[in-house]
Amino acid sequence: MQFAMVGLGRMGANMAKRLMRAGHSCVAYDARGEAVAALVKEGAVGAASLADMVSKLSAPRAIWLMLPAAIVTETVKTLLPLLGREDVLVDGGNSDYRDAIRKAGELRQYGIHFVDAGTSGGVWGLDNGYCLMVGGVPEAVKRIEPILEALAPGRASAPAIESSAVADLNTAELGYLHCGGPGAGHFVKMVHNGIEYGLMAAYAEGFNILQHAGRGLHPRAADAETAPLSEPELYQYELNLPAIAELWRRGSVVRSWLLDLSAHALREDPQLQDFSGRVSDSGEGRWTLKAAIDLGVPAPTLSSALFARFSSQGEEVFADKLLSAMRREFGGHEEKK
Repeated sequence: MQFAMVGLGRMGANMAKRLMRAGHSCVAYDARGEAVAALVKEGAVGAASLADMVSKLSAPRAIWLMLPAAIVTETVKTLLPLLGREDVLVDGGNSDYRDAIRKAGELRQYGIHFVDAGTSGGVWGLDNGYCLMVGGVPEAVKRIEPILEALAPGRASAPAIESSAVADLNTAELGYLHCGGPGAGHFVKMVHNGIEYGLMAAYAEGFNILQHAGRGLHPRAADAETAPLSEPELYQYELNLPAIAELWRRGSVVRSWLLDLSAHALREDPQLQDFSGRVSDSGEGRWTLKAAIDLGVPAPTLSSALFARFSSQGEEVFADKLLSAMRREFGGHEEKK
């Protein structure tokens, strides 16, 4: 099947390569000419502009966008006059599901299909495949099913669950699923990423406790600004975190791919000296919490994980300064240097 890939970053380029390996033909475009040139060497047809890209596709066209959410709308506006009836435009990035609903409605009046495809797999997807959460009208999703099947990891990527219960899993066991109408794919991916925030935070907090388990071995300041460590004799463990991470990968109930990645990172850099600790968020956690609030569904773990990311970005500094100022005002407490 012929398709176009717009956005050849970490995921877009690898997705195009995986599709070409499966026998699909790719027209590639990116604002960075060197990214296009690199994919041309892999067998793609390069395009110098969006208009050039569209001209190299046979109608009805299939165009997959792998772009930051902030530039999807502008890209769709640029593409709109270039497209024709029955063309399918797929947004595979981390866009707001509400935008997908709106875009699908706007493009429908021109006879153009808009499909939202939440895509998970990161830099490992080229070899391992991508988990695809898809929203849109059935006929449009059916049109791009060969692409979805080639991108997905396949049935062998996870052991089958033995159960006597009858469940309508559709294509989920293959690694892709038509979740529902417009917006459904990005809604499911949004919650997926919210869960990801929570899982990552749980691992990080747990390993942080292990990292500090030897605090009782070290002298602690005895002053009014330092809380004493209760029973320091109970916290005298210099733990081997890379070894513990490796241990937990084997038979533990907390084993997971995220733990595999954590184990690798700790083995390469046990003190994580290459990292500042600033953790970005790209919007999905915020949107997940908004949905939880709108629906009246409690999500304390996900909210805590998101707010922790805000703190890591320095957004708590003013509040911390005010706390320190109040302590000085009411008790004459000076900040400890």
